[in-house]
Amino acid sequence: MKRKTFIILSLITIFNHSLISAPSKNGTYTDPANVDVDYAIQGEYRGEVEGGDTGAQIIALGDGKFDVVGYPGGLPGDGWDGNKENRIRGKGETKDGVTSFTMVTKSGEVGSKASIKDGVITVMKDGEKIGSLKRIVRESPTLGAKAPEGAVILFDGKKHGADLWKGGRASEDGLLMEGCTSKQTFSDFKIHIEFRTPYKPKARGQGRGNSGFYAHGRYEVQVLDSFALEGHHNECGGIYSTKAPLVNMCFPPLTWQTYDIDFIAAKFKDGKKVANATMTVRHNGVLIHDKTVCDHATTASPMREGPQPGPVFFQNHGNPVRYRNIWVVDKK
Repeated sequence: MKRKTFIILSLITIFNHSLISAPSKNGTYTDPANVDVDYAIQGEYRGEVEGGDTGAQIIALGDGKFDVVGYPGGLPGDGWDGNKENRIRGKGETKDGVTSFTMVTKSGEVGSKASIKDGVITVMKDGEKIGSLKRIVRESPTLGAKAPEGAVILFDGKKHGADLWKGGRASEDGLLMEGCTSKQTFSDFKIHIEFRTPYKPKARGQGRGNSGFYAHGRYEVQVLDSFALEGHHNECGGIYSTKAPLVNMCFPPLTWQTYDIDFIAAKFKDGKKVANATMTVRHNGVLIHDKTVCDHATTASPMREGPQPGPVFFQNHGNPVRYRNIWVVDKK
């Protein structure tokens, strides 16, 4: 696919505004059935442009405004080669029921026009259709993974509930809330976590669905609505203050996501650390850290590095992040 044919000069979005807009007092939505009209435009799109696989991610920013990111080759984790230099970025705004986007590359190249209706983007150039992208909803291949024999189930919303956690609270819909620490501790382990960030279109950066998983209560894998962002160490999938993910695999907010993590604890001898902790992380089934060395505890961690086994900790950062289907295989 030629890059210039994918660059969108004016992306015109036509959306059916007969959908009910559900207002939120503080701009935070926790129920995908109770959202604003922009949420139906936000999301992932996949298709072909001039015979080449193409992906796009549209981010709702509130009040009918949007960011859009285009990916030659497909979506992150599904065709895109990970080269951040070939992404195309743009801005958009809804007026009179039509959302228009303008996209220009760093070199100032411009290209085709497109429109979206009923979840399908039609890309035009010189009056001719050159491709289309359809809105899709991806699902992690490990979503709903069952705990293997011998695993410790930390939360299933049924027999294993919030009482297994210090500070544990369950939401009205039976999900584990942020800000809790497992009563049980572990050494080396494998953990499966399912999480959902809220939809906060007017929030930005660290205020947009912030929480975090801490292995041993020491090393944080960030939980954040980082959909279509750069993929820094302090964004979703990053090992905070240590390393950015290999690829930003964050799904849109209010979508259930998974972390599958293999953690090897730091080793100590005579009170001194002789080996750093390491983590291998799969986010929504895609490898984003491969035995990444964690040479220090995260600044905000509740525990310092040490030889003792540690708990699972989910940070409370003032955002309604929800968790479910959490189980651990202790490798001791």
